[in-house]
Amino acid sequence: MTGGAATDPAAAAAADSSGAGLTGSGLLVGVDVGGTFTDVFFYDPASGRSAVAKVPSTRGDQSVGFLEGIGARVDDLARVATVVHGTTVGTNALLERKGARSGLITTAGFRDVLEMRRRDRPRTWGLVGSFEPVIPRDLRLEVAERTLADGTVRRPVDPAEVAAAARTLLERGAESVSIVFVNAYANPANEAAALEAVRAVWPNAYVAASSQILPEIREFERASTTSLNAYLQPVVARYLERLEGGLGAGGFSGETLIVQSNGGVMSVETARARPIRTALSGPAAGVIAGAHIAASAGFPNVITCDMGGTSFDVSLVADGESVLAPETSIDFGLVVRAPMIEIATIGAGGGSIARVDRGGLLQIGPESAGSDPGPACYGLGNERPTVTDANVLLGRIDAARPIGGKLARLDTAAAERAIATHVGAPLGLDAVAAAEAIVRVANARMAGAIRLVSIERGHDPKAFVAMPFGGGGSLHAGALIREVGLAKALVPPYPGVTSALGCVIADMRHDFVHTLNGLADSLDTAAVEAEMTRTAEAGRALLDRSAGPGGAGIGGGGGFERVDTVYEFDMSYLGQTHTVAVPFAPQPDGRIDLTRERLAAAFEAAYHKAYGSLLDGVAMRVLNLRTSVIGRRPKFPLERLSPTARAAGADRAGGLTTDAARIGTRRVYADGRWHDAPVYARLDLPEAAHIPGPAILEQPDTTIFVDPGLHATVDRLGNVILEPAG
Repeated sequence: MTGGAATDPAAAAAADSSGAGLTGSGLLVGVDVGGTFTDVFFYDPASGRSAVAKVPSTRGDQSVGFLEGIGARVDDLARVATVVHGTTVGTNALLERKGARSGLITTAGFRDVLEMRRRDRPRTWGLVGSFEPVIPRDLRLEVAERTLADGTVRRPVDPAEVAAAARTLLERGAESVSIVFVNAYANPANEAAALEAVRAVWPNAYVAASSQILPEIREFERASTTSLNAYLQPVVARYLERLEGGLGAGGFSGETLIVQSNGGVMSVETARARPIRTALSGPAAGVIAGAHIAASAGFPNVITCDMGGTSFDVSLVADGESVLAPETSIDFGLVVRAPMIEIATIGAGGGSIARVDRGGLLQIGPESAGSDPGPACYGLGNERPTVTDANVLLGRIDAARPIGGKLARLDTAAAERAIATHVGAPLGLDAVAAAEAIVRVANARMAGAIRLVSIERGHDPKAFVAMPFGGGGSLHAGALIREVGLAKALVPPYPGVTSALGCVIADMRHDFVHTLNGLADSLDTAAVEAEMTRTAEAGRALLDRSAGPGGAGIGGGGGFERVDTVYEFDMSYLGQTHTVAVPFAPQPDGRIDLTRERLAAAFEAAYHKAYGSLLDGVAMRVLNLRTSVIGRRPKFPLERLSPTARAAGADRAGGLTTDAARIGTRRVYADGRWHDAPVYARLDLPEAAHIPGPAILEQPDTTIFVDPGLHATVDRLGNVILEPAG
């Protein structure tokens, strides 16, 4: 474990929800904006203290909730050195089709690539469904130019024709424009000339060429990624401008970093130019935190389960490493070709609405009540039941102590009416049985998402622990253990703000791709090695520009703990369409030493691991070179959230005790009957505390439900471990 200040637990102070201990300057703040709540994690390197905050998200303008969340604990933003933000602005704009009106200039004959895609269908086994690209056809214009696959320019582009097309797009209301020419990955000369011509007439900076965004073979993926980047650029740029304006008005003069979908962070400048890299920003931060927390607790294999108000996001971490996918579909037809942490998302959050469909089946989501009006128990106008309403009626959530600070208490009667009317009556169940049915269906959907990232990828769930976090994840942890057959569940000290903690500890990362598209036997290894060196140097230059004073993370000392360069090739056997990712490690002395023999051995190892056999005698094809340059930021010392640190921070000379942590008893419904369950203040439990289920552990940002047949144990870092009794 690394950290900027002393990590002696006895001298450290735990996180609290008041912010009273944040007395120093140089504060580090992580902010994760979700569909229902905005979560904030504060760290004060001077005192070793940390604090958390949870406020309702503001749907109209997320920057409002962002600033309110920081203001909940810090009244003078001049004391903040670094803000790291996980955002869903780009994600929401894509899913809701609320990006900018954007145009496309492309090679003659290729204006319909976005519409044709890969000739896939929304419903594989039916003819029902339609797809509209984010750029309508009248805003997709063609110009005469042609570059061959070997990089030869057969027909140079005419800048005057490009400028005329750009003016036409402006007349038709386009705010941003992307330039995508065929084979521009092999030679970007025509795109570069077109880019210069467009910029001469375009009134803003929202112009990009595919050779800048994705210089990689395959025209649809390149066109889709570049177009989606242009579609998001005005929306994300305006949001970041409001954010920086609000921070500046409060006295902030430090550095703002944005979490990328690959789990790294980038500067605001990069985020403005490459907003497509934020497509899964918020969920990625949670995976980074989950991997760090689990590894620190001795569990390198973990399945992160982030249950917020709108969605349930699942990701698998094996041997301490999250899985990066080279390509992701945000929604049908919206393909992003960029490294992203592999995350499965379903509409099963706390605010997901329960309904009975025309076939008489109970369904959960994907529609969500969000933060406004919220679940029926909020009493703000929604009369349809949600998963949160079911947990309130079953006694698992205390109506008198709701999280988030939005309401003084929850309306249990409103929750009961909504469930009885919309679920109980159609199914012939009383309200309590209907509530249990809602929870069971939600659990089944979440279990399905876990199986998708584990069993269906060849992983045995028994080798993994679940890490439930978000506001609602730990209410369902026990059920997921039983449903999927997981070894146990690990609930971090502050599950409701885990993604915000992930913002604080994420590394800075820059990814590059270069298409080679040749046979391994004829690869010019010297030229490829020169390209590897060039991209590594370019990445380090970007890191040097981004890591200003305080930009290092924990400790605020500037710089990085170290800089790692990771090389990977996309390879296949000749004739295959799909590639495998082939890691390529330099020699121990730092030399790249790229040889055809070493590359072939690396490919065979990766291919055998993926498929279990090799194709002897078949030529190997090298499609792309990928380079990642990672500035490792110091990690938050998790000992500062331990029971020992909490006792020291609360000045409890005698330490924490299980008996003192018990705050009452509450009736809770589980397994078809009511139980009298003891209620504990989770943050007052000592190390090694043992709590048999059924029991309830409450804290300001979430509630943990210990199911009957399970028991909870507190480890040395303050995590709660849930596992079957006996």
